[in-house]
Amino acid sequence: MDLQTLSNLFAATLNSDPNARRAAELEIRKIGNETGMIAALLQIIAADNIDIATRQACSVWMKNRVHGSYTLDASSRRPEQALIPNSDKEALRGNLLQLLAASPSRAITLQLANCLKTIIAHDFPSRWPELIAAIKQLLTSNDIRHVHAGCVATLESVRAFRFRQKADILPNLVAELFPTVVGIATQMMQTPPSESQEIPTMLHLILKAYKTSMVVHLSPHQMSAESIVPWGQLLFAVVNLQIPKEAVPEDEEDRERSEWWRAKKWAYSILGRLFHRYGNPSQLPTAMQSDYGAFAQHFVTMFAPEILAIYLRQVELFVSNQTWISKKCQYQIFTFFNDCIKPKSTWTLLKPHVQTLVETFVFPQLSFNAAKQNMWDHDPVDYIRISVDEYENFATPVSAATTFIFSLASNRTKSAFMPILGFINGVLRSGAAAPQRFGALNMTAALGAWIMRHPDVKDNMEQFIVQFVTPEFSSPEGYMRAIACEVVGTFTKENLSWSDEHLNVNFRAVAAALDDPEFPVRVQAALALTEMIVLHDSVKNAVAPQVGKVVQDLLKMSDETDLEILNRSMEVMVEAFQTELLPVAAQLTARLCDSYLRLVKENLASIPEAELGIDPSWDSAIGDDDKTYAAMGIAKTIGTIITAIDSSPEILAQVQEVIIPIITFTLKNKILDLFDSMYDLVDSLTFKLRSISPNLWPVFELTYNLFKSDAVDFLEEMLPSLDNFVSYGSEVIKTRPDYQRMLLDIYQTSITSAQLGENDRVNGCKLAESILLNLRGSVDDSLQMIIVTALGQLDKPMETAALRLANLEVLVNGVLYNPAAALHIIESTQPGMARKFFDAWFASINDHAKMPRVHDKKLSIMALCALLEMAPGSIPESLNEGWPAIVGGVLKLFKDLPGAIEARKALEEQEADDDDDDLIDEKILNMNEDDEDVWDEDSAYLEMLANEGARLREKSEKAEAGEEDSDDEDDEIPEELGYFSALDNVNPYASFKQALTTFQMQNAPVYQAATTSLNLEQQTLLMEVMRRAEQPAVAA
Repeated sequence: MDLQTLSNLFAATLNSDPNARRAAELEIRKIGNETGMIAALLQIIAADNIDIATRQACSVWMKNRVHGSYTLDASSRRPEQALIPNSDKEALRGNLLQLLAASPSRAITLQLANCLKTIIAHDFPSRWPELIAAIKQLLTSNDIRHVHAGCVATLESVRAFRFRQKADILPNLVAELFPTVVGIATQMMQTPPSESQEIPTMLHLILKAYKTSMVVHLSPHQMSAESIVPWGQLLFAVVNLQIPKEAVPEDEEDRERSEWWRAKKWAYSILGRLFHRYGNPSQLPTAMQSDYGAFAQHFVTMFAPEILAIYLRQVELFVSNQTWISKKCQYQIFTFFNDCIKPKSTWTLLKPHVQTLVETFVFPQLSFNAAKQNMWDHDPVDYIRISVDEYENFATPVSAATTFIFSLASNRTKSAFMPILGFINGVLRSGAAAPQRFGALNMTAALGAWIMRHPDVKDNMEQFIVQFVTPEFSSPEGYMRAIACEVVGTFTKENLSWSDEHLNVNFRAVAAALDDPEFPVRVQAALALTEMIVLHDSVKNAVAPQVGKVVQDLLKMSDETDLEILNRSMEVMVEAFQTELLPVAAQLTARLCDSYLRLVKENLASIPEAELGIDPSWDSAIGDDDKTYAAMGIAKTIGTIITAIDSSPEILAQVQEVIIPIITFTLKNKILDLFDSMYDLVDSLTFKLRSISPNLWPVFELTYNLFKSDAVDFLEEMLPSLDNFVSYGSEVIKTRPDYQRMLLDIYQTSITSAQLGENDRVNGCKLAESILLNLRGSVDDSLQMIIVTALGQLDKPMETAALRLANLEVLVNGVLYNPAAALHIIESTQPGMARKFFDAWFASINDHAKMPRVHDKKLSIMALCALLEMAPGSIPESLNEGWPAIVGGVLKLFKDLPGAIEARKALEEQEADDDDDDLIDEKILNMNEDDEDVWDEDSAYLEMLANEGARLREKSEKAEAGEEDSDDEDDEIPEELGYFSALDNVNPYASFKQALTTFQMQNAPVYQAATTSLNLEQQTLLMEVMRRAEQPAVAA
């Protein structure tokens, strides 16, 4: 196809006529995989005589084609995926850099840059060795457009390898390109800032490249004096740069996004990252000491004090209105101050300034200002979302200021905490205006957890609330009524000891605030009331008669805001007022389901059509995260209702019918983000009712179809529900060969699909076990397929002991299902295979670590009992010699079973304790007098992450080198407390006694050999097992 025709086709994709647009898109799809297509598009994008919109459409298509297909090869591609011909790849490598330099618009530059990153990641250095020289040529050109393209290429080169764990390619790129770009940036800083965007844009790209280069590692070059000195000087110069008003937009939001302030943000960010990850010796994890210890010591001595001094000066100018600092830069400043708190060397420098910072820099962030007032008046829902939902408030000066005082309270309690509280008291006692009182109470709420753990403060807080908070419930300012609710809720949650009188007064004030005319007040009242209900029976009893109204209020607010935080309040109401809400459980669930459907339908409607060039089935379209999280929260609340009414099967059955439509809607529309929530509901309903509703079988069919298409990697989420379908719907499945085929196909796919990993194979084995245990006698025709599939994995290398055991136990289940048939199938696959299987089985029986769980031992006991009951003529000849050893194997299992039961009970108790601990977010106070280094939970967490990262890197490098990994962490097989099977209620002792009796009667000579070969310990154990078999039941 000639260039003009191709250009016209892409122009037609922008046509306002949908028919013309669709016809063009279909034609492009037909010719898109032809050789020369990308080469032709490169020419169109470069042609100045073609309009920019068409060239941009071509660049978008090319980016999507490169992103989806460039890295494919003949062995890894799916049948429907077309490879990019080598001639087109050569055209890309040969033309892309020059095309970047000639790009007519930022939009096209972004598409080309994306292509470049994909190509570099795949082709450099082996297929594109001349890349660095080509980028350097651009950077050293006298044409500023070429220099700009070189900056873009430098950034994309770094981005291509930023997450690479192995420090091989990126350090070389950095050493080759960074000396050039730092020189360019330093030279540009000699030019005074102006309205021209060329210099700040390139400065922004250069600084972003530096920041991107140190995500995982800091290269040796970057740690050297020849690098850190010029870069340090550049970064200090950018931070200190005073930008004239005329060089940036007047509007604050536009100024935030301007290139000059984006460049300054990256400078602040680099300095913060250098200190936080690489330059702070007191917090540097052990695993990083050898690589960065010397650099950290140098950085904290030579650079950190200078950074701190510069930042303090910038804050001084900002709070005195002598300069303006963007919100993102303020965030970075707070973050650096926060990192200076724990190390002794920087704390001694920061300490004299802390109180001033709190009063002049932190306090204004937390006070009520014009921006908050504007949001309160015009978008109260967004006000609540930002002020209450922690995930909405990330990376802002308010969140960073709050974190800063958290860190002071926790790590420097003795020297910093009491002055902060003194400042709060001073503001409130001075009769300050409402915005400042709000700030003081906002700080109080933020510090509530630490205040209630301070021995000198906590006992005074009831009086504090009575004096300064309770009166604000009648304040004319709505935001003061809201913060009063928040403070009461916070300190109630932190176990404030209320007197009955003051509790009652504040409860009534909070309850009244549920009807406040201001929406944010009502939300804060609902959250505060939730905490009061959880901890105070008197409040719970007072709310009980009105709980219907409270729940309706919560539902209304949830629908108006889509706020996930209100879902906890709803869950608390459902749990606390089970009796009161039981009669209306179905109606309440229906209302929640309506809200859920509204959210997911709005979300589906908000997802844009796939871009041209993207296969719609692979489009990573994302809707509104707020609505997704809110829908997850509603599903969780519905799950709470299911748990609350599980003692009333009739009502639960009604509720189930209300819930099924939202499950089917979610699955049919393939809303993958909500699959986990939906399968939790299916699992909960089927398990608690111990039956499968006729209306749930379409969910089973949908699950199979999804597993075979879009949701193949959701087997872990699906498995509990699939197990319940088999366990509690076995009578239906026994009559439905198509359902049996579906289940068996899921098992076989999980074992054989290259797309799935070991964890999926373990889950597939669990499904096979459920089939064999619950469909006894109904899947005889499938036994061979299951056994042959499992035998095929017996000799394959497996990374985890969990998969080795799970696969072995599929064969053990086959033996339990039908011992004679199973042994015949095993032996017929290959002579001697039965002996091989038995060797593997008994090796696991004799090693407790290989078969540690209660279920493992009971399963093997029951299977061995089934073998003992076999008629002598059915035993394969190759196994006759070892048959007497079965009794010894069973006794070994019985010997280990009590220990496994005890370990399981201990784990259950530990998990119950852990659940209790999860409810308590313990805040630590550091009451030490000295200013030594502080090592806290966050430091320990970073240490753990660094050690784990080092372990995984070492493991990966050994695997690459073909070495054996001695790490046995993956070989632990944890007990599964949530796993239930058909063997749970079986008495293994009684079963063994019966099997031994049958064995004696059917095969007396072998029985004689088996029992006479037992040693004294085994004989004693046999008598103990026989004794326990006489007891009515054995807990296991």
